Amino acid sequence: MQSETMPPPSRAHTAILLVSVLVVATCGLIYELLAGTLASYLLGDSVTQFSIVIGSYLFAMGVGSYVSRYVRRDEIGAFIRVEVLIAALGGWSAAGLFLLFPLVDDFRLVLYALVLAIGVLVGLEIPLLIRILRHRYPFRDLVSNVLTYDYVGALVASLLFPLVLVPRLGMIRTGMVFGVANVLVAIALTWVLKERRGRRLDLAMAFAVLASLLVGLSMADRLQQMSEVAFYGEGVIYAHSTSYQRIVLTRRASDLRLYLNGNLQFSSRDEYRYHEALVWPVLGRVMHPRNVLILGGGDGLAAREVLSDPEVAHVTLVDLDPEMTRLFRNNAELVALNRGSLSSPRISVINTDAFRWVRQARGPYDAVIADFPDPTAYSLGKLYTESFYRELARLLAPDGMMTVQSTSPLIAPRTYWTVATTLEAAGLKTRGYHVYVPSFGEWGYTLAAHYPPSDTVHLPPGLRFLDARAERLMFEFPRDMARRPTPVNRLDNQALVRSFDEEWAHYES
Repeated sequence: MQSETMPPPSRAHTAILLVSVLVVATCGLIYELLAGTLASYLLGDSVTQFSIVIGSYLFAMGVGSYVSRYVRRDEIGAFIRVEVLIAALGGWSAAGLFLLFPLVDDFRLVLYALVLAIGVLVGLEIPLLIRILRHRYPFRDLVSNVLTYDYVGALVASLLFPLVLVPRLGMIRTGMVFGVANVLVAIALTWVLKERRGRRLDLAMAFAVLASLLVGLSMADRLQQMSEVAFYGEGVIYAHSTSYQRIVLTRRASDLRLYLNGNLQFSSRDEYRYHEALVWPVLGRVMHPRNVLILGGGDGLAAREVLSDPEVAHVTLVDLDPEMTRLFRNNAELVALNRGSLSSPRISVINTDAFRWVRQARGPYDAVIADFPDPTAYSLGKLYTESFYRELARLLAPDGMMTVQSTSPLIAPRTYWTVATTLEAAGLKTRGYHVYVPSFGEWGYTLAAHYPPSDTVHLPPGLRFLDARAERLMFEFPRDMARRPTPVNRLDNQALVRSFDEEWAHYES
């Protein structure tokens, strides 16, 4: 066989191959992280999607390793062509998935097919490299060197991806950049091995893929915009990936909309209904709401309502993402919407994880408003747990009151009433209420206090939606939204995330 009589690699050849191990390991993990992140971004339920993507990817790598035994000659040629194919598939993976998501009926089929294809190719790389390098090192040194570079590459990828690549490059550019890295490995090896048969064809393929990736890099913003216009069906006026989420603002006529990770957060046409219902049933039941805590609400819209109460002396707003609060503090159109609430001298904005912050915070607060996104993932579900609510109960003044955004009692009644059950397990008394918001449909909230929330409420004049009659009707639930037995949401069971996923998936199917 040709592979048995190959001359040993030269020193330059060996150095390129060892660097290749580092590069291909880094690239392989980046493609895996891209697929998992995109799956959770587009499909929700990050734990399920990451679990399936990682499991499928590792299985496919095992298949690739097994298939490598059938490459019986020209291992270097095979490795070069594998690198070119990975560069093409992996480099264009994020752009392709974004563009295909609104166009295909079964996106999961496309996603997992791509994951399997890339995984098989990545699984071929290391066995081929070991066989190519076997003439240069003793076996124990060979395995040690290859695996060391492989694991170092994995570490590099795992650190770069969340800290640098996604927030600075975005997912489409990240895929393209590492596709370029893969194809440069192929070009370097092909260039060094001047006497190898098929060299010209391999170089032509590699340069064609490289050219396509460079074009893709130059058009990354346009590709992202095209995919998001198709996804949202509206003009995208702002889009930015932070370390925590994808922030997108769209406009259709006079309607300005905010999406976080693809989920609608508000529409400027009807957000006043949501935020008046969120804030005033709490403030209207507290005698003197001097000190108010807002958790979430980085758009400043809940703060706008709170600060319109002249009795409020100070607001503490805790939101995870500094890019979110910076955007809604500095953009003139958004500042007009929240009336400059985030720049008020009466507010302190703290950008940190609310789950950690409440543990070291000190009260008391006369009113607490929890305006978190829906529990679409375990990272959000922890903000709806008994342990979290016990900390909020500690911060709440004896005669204070809090409210929690609690998703739709019509679409997800088990999820909605789980919030009340969990607040009660934390020692609080609750009352549920709901309001119709055209952008969301029926939407629910939960009042909670150390004492049973009363019917008496004092509302200010001049609200656009809420008055005494509308407020009273919000506490009435028809049969299809009535209370039902639900579990307590704890850190160790995350019952809320599972029920949310099940109920919304059933509604959207």
